[in-house]
Amino acid sequence: MPFDADISAEIWNAKYRFRSDGESGDGNVEATWARVAAAIAEAEPARARRQWRTQFEAALSDFKFLPAGRIIAGAGTGRAVTLFNCFVMGTIPDNLNGIFEHLREAALTMQQGGGVGMDFSTIRPAGAPVRGVGAQASGPLSFMDAWDAMCRTVMSAGQRRGAMMGCLRIDHPDIESFIDVKRDPARLRNFNVSVLVTDSFMAALAADQDWALQFDGRIYRTVRARDLWARLMRATYDVAEPGVIFVDRVNAENNLAYCETVSATNPCGEQPLPPYGACLLGSINLSRLVRKPFEHDAGIDPDELEQLTATAVRLLDNVIDVSRYPLREQEEEAKSKRRIGLGVTGLADALIFCNARYGGADGIALTERWLSSIRTAAYRASARLAAEKGAFPAYDPAILERPTLASLDQETRSLIAEHGLRNGCLTTIAPTGTISLLAGNTSSGIEPVFAFSYQRRVRQQDNTFIEEPVEDYALTLWRRLKGDAPPPEHSFVSAQTLTPADHLAMQATAQRFIDSSISKTVNCPEDIPFEEFSDIYARAFDLGCKGCTTYRPNAVTGSILSVQKPEENAAAATIAPALTARPETLIGSTYKIKWPESEHALYVTINDIEENGARRPFEIFVNSKNMEHYAWTLALTRMISAVFRRGGDVSFVAEELRAVFDPRGGSWLNGRYVPSLLAAIGDVIQRHLDSNVVSAPAVVAAPPSPQARPRFCPKCSAGALIRTEGCDKCLECGYSKCS
Repeated sequence: MPFDADISAEIWNAKYRFRSDGESGDGNVEATWARVAAAIAEAEPARARRQWRTQFEAALSDFKFLPAGRIIAGAGTGRAVTLFNCFVMGTIPDNLNGIFEHLREAALTMQQGGGVGMDFSTIRPAGAPVRGVGAQASGPLSFMDAWDAMCRTVMSAGQRRGAMMGCLRIDHPDIESFIDVKRDPARLRNFNVSVLVTDSFMAALAADQDWALQFDGRIYRTVRARDLWARLMRATYDVAEPGVIFVDRVNAENNLAYCETVSATNPCGEQPLPPYGACLLGSINLSRLVRKPFEHDAGIDPDELEQLTATAVRLLDNVIDVSRYPLREQEEEAKSKRRIGLGVTGLADALIFCNARYGGADGIALTERWLSSIRTAAYRASARLAAEKGAFPAYDPAILERPTLASLDQETRSLIAEHGLRNGCLTTIAPTGTISLLAGNTSSGIEPVFAFSYQRRVRQQDNTFIEEPVEDYALTLWRRLKGDAPPPEHSFVSAQTLTPADHLAMQATAQRFIDSSISKTVNCPEDIPFEEFSDIYARAFDLGCKGCTTYRPNAVTGSILSVQKPEENAAAATIAPALTARPETLIGSTYKIKWPESEHALYVTINDIEENGARRPFEIFVNSKNMEHYAWTLALTRMISAVFRRGGDVSFVAEELRAVFDPRGGSWLNGRYVPSLLAAIGDVIQRHLDSNVVSAPAVVAAPPSPQARPRFCPKCSAGALIRTEGCDKCLECGYSKCS
């Protein structure tokens, strides 16, 4: 099967293609699907494995069903990784031993490839007395810093840094500090953060009442609910976090509320889970199911959708039995409730194929029809699986009275009443990051198309770059079928042209048919007035959403890719600034590092270029008589110099180096412990950045307003990072933080 886009082949080759030490491995994407199907069919009785292997492979072919990246990359490889994407860790106790034991468990989970979520509300606030030692507590944020440092160190499944969600209740005494923590561009960079908002707070907000901040029955102080909410919205407007989780609604509508309480979600917010909860993900690709795209009678065959849904439920249920688990508690939780997260991707492209507008009445009607069919088919399939293999161990007939099941049709309810359910929860809508790129760059999850086309810079073997166009799957298919005809403006809408109300309407519509939650970002233009922005979270609550997150370009987290409208009315994203040519002469400084384990000192030279009256670093060299360091210092300086030449905020280079520790131990330099030689180089870079001054004559003037900067990818360093589905995604190399 040929890929629809070059980027799809590159993503498969880099992230999902299995290569063993010998000659075996995935020769093409069909071999990948065969490997995955065979591994997951092992959960079936021996006599039925061939049948289900064939059926699973058919569902995977042509990218109709897309298991989450963990499953595609790990199933059938023999690697010691989990096939689950989502975990929420255990309840963190309010004592030092317990806190660091849970830190260890999170590290083990991320090492095997799982993203983790934690509720830090159980840790006493800063300044509270610690009995027995005569000290004061440092508060939950200080311990989140420890998780953040651990996450910088642990390479998740050998491929990427781990992803984490940190939650805090809105009545915790440290909530104001939590709301503002992401204003510090150097703090908690490995966390998404969300406030757990209760129904009682929303009632206090509506009534303009005071709100008590309390812990363990003690009220520390009282604030005005409206002031606290304004602080939250201002932080979200300024730095795109925190998000909100309407935790009481999550619990009230949870299928399993009779046997669990939820207080946190996975890193991207779509999967509320109890302590040690785990969930695996997979998405039906609606864009591949539309027949007669762009014709007046375009649509999805309901019978095909129902059959594909049933196969997907069985496939995901089997994964529970074939997967590894980082912790015994996670395995017990997963197998007692057999939770799966079946969702969709390619919704926006499917709407375009059906000539419907994302966020419009026609788009909402189609979304309702498709998601209702998937929900019904999923619950029927789970009931039939229960008849065949048994209901999940924690099943209780009372589940039929839970909100999601109460709204099912009578035929489906009768089937469940007779057989029970194989899975406690079935549906969610997760980020589809790189798997949507794998499927021809189709639209992600239920997000709108971000950009219909953009130029991607690809490095060649001789270190030069070429640019290649990348198109959304809908535009690719339009051009294939319609040639140069201009796409219709009614349906070809992107995130750049939609209003927050359009985003919320689609999220709220989808939530009615999803028993877990939804990962979605309300992308807003940089110039949206705060008054227009400030009620987004409250509107999400009123519409029945379980949570909400926004992204507005800002000076701390950077800007979404700049876009323009080409003639075909498709947004084209400018990926990265052109590299500045090197002048013959540069001004620089040389710094000496005397590392105790090395006989010879290292000399770090940083040269600056002058632009617009200001100096910024342009290149770096590291020299030493100790040839032991030659290879890695040469590689390091070439990479850092490439980042410097791109311009923009390069402070993250120093931050990342300073976080590196040497397992053999660090050293004391100038009265301060430095964890590694690389960290010492990071200190030098930071010192140099701090010393850079404007060399033009001093002028007394008002300080300039902060400008949103491009967001640089941690993998390829391109200024091409966007925020979508509550997750960071690079449009240049395909990096995704969450999938």
